[in-house]
Order: sequence, then C-alpha cells, then structure tokens
Amino acid sequence: MHTVMVMGGGFALLVVFLLAGRFMGDGSSMALAAAAKWFIPAWFVGAGINMAVGVLKAGYSVAEELPIFLFIFAVPALVAGLLWWKFGR
Repeated sequence: MHTVMVMGGGFALLVVFLLAGRFMGDGSSMALAAAAKWFIPAWFVGAGINMAVGVLKAGYSVAEELPIFLFIFAVPALVAGLLWWKFGR
C-alpha cells in the first residue's frame, strides 16, 4: 500500500509541475514538455528519499529497496517522458 501511495504522490507532483509549466510558461505545449522534463530529476530525488527512509528507518537493505525504488521512480517518470515526447514535438 505504501508503494501505491508514494507513486500517487509522484503523479500528484507531476500534475503540479504541469500546472506550473502551464501558468508560469506561455501556456504552449513546449512549456508542458519542459515541465515534464524537469519533473524527472525531481522525482528521482523524491524516490531516492523514499528509498533512504526505507533503508535507514524501516530497516530494509539496499538490495531489498532497490527494486521498489526503480518501480516507484519508473512509472511516473515513464508517464512524464511520454508527455515530454508528445508535447515536445
């Protein structure tokens, strides 16, 4: 359940980035593409923090947390990458 909640947070963060790109940019599709592009490294840091909490606080090993980190990072990042590709053309 925690994994789903963290990924939901990732999608919520993606929406925040897209809204910021729309309102702070010129509203064009290129602004949305840039917002999606900036989301990916920000989400990498966020997913990494989640992994660090799992290792340091919950007591999981890095080997146990790494596949979860990759899954948590990859799903929202893949959606952001697709949006970047779609709006950046």
